[in-house]
Amino acid sequence: MKRLDKLTTTDISAWIQQAKIQAKQERVNDRIPQLALANPGWFAVHICCKSGKTINFGDTACVFPLMSVIKAFSLLYLLEHFGAETVFGWVGVKPSDAPFNSLEQLIADRGYPRNPMINSGAITVADKLPGKDANQRTLLFCQWLNQLAGCQLYLDEVMLASVRLTRSKANEAIAHYLTETGHLENLETALDTYNQICSISGKVEDLALLGKLLACENGSLSPQNRRIVNAVMLTCGLYEASAEFAVKVGLPMKSGIGGGLVAIVPGEGAIACYSPVLDNIGNPVGAIAFVETLAQELQLSVFG
Repeated sequence: MKRLDKLTTTDISAWIQQAKIQAKQERVNDRIPQLALANPGWFAVHICCKSGKTINFGDTACVFPLMSVIKAFSLLYLLEHFGAETVFGWVGVKPSDAPFNSLEQLIADRGYPRNPMINSGAITVADKLPGKDANQRTLLFCQWLNQLAGCQLYLDEVMLASVRLTRSKANEAIAHYLTETGHLENLETALDTYNQICSISGKVEDLALLGKLLACENGSLSPQNRRIVNAVMLTCGLYEASAEFAVKVGLPMKSGIGGGLVAIVPGEGAIACYSPVLDNIGNPVGAIAFVETLAQELQLSVFG
């Protein structure tokens, strides 16, 4: 069995070419104008190993917004600040078979967000982040991540303006229902914080460094909180496709409509990909195809 730190760029190059063929059938997100500017051919991979070895390939200079990938780390942030008992009083851990922005799912669950990886849960999490307003919350959160992971994330103001320009009616409806059912303290602050943290941006290396926080033990994070986030990613991180890829890949993963994907190999390292072409669920097609091949070739599934 080959391990992560034995990978070569030759392996990666061949697997990327395969993944790109699958991605050609889909298209980039066009709801947010700034995301629509991405080149469908861009593809980047960065792998951070526990040993300290790093492997990168492709369009690694590309900067992209983390979008929903940030949800895994806002959950981690809250767990570290408030503990699991408090956090799971606010949001659940059940997988959802409905789209990530489903109001119907939230109504069926009587306003208790099913999990933190879908929009209702992430908006609720955004409402609870430390800080007096959205700007301060985003700044403190971004600083925490950069300090902990050694990455260089920043709030992309151009992306944020594009997100604000195309206000999501689905997210607004979700936020109103969360407020009605007593799950949000401040609707506007929650939505603004959510939009800001989704516009936190970086390169594929930054995403891999974030993933390494969840993959490898470090003195700064609770091992229990890392395990919780990895478990929720495995069951909920790819929306309604999560169960399918738990079987096919067997790694905790989180995707975003910005084209980012992070996969965690517990005890070994993290794999980050950037490929802006999405499927109809909102997952990056090429990135998932690449990780699936890599995980099968190296037998990386957490299930042995």
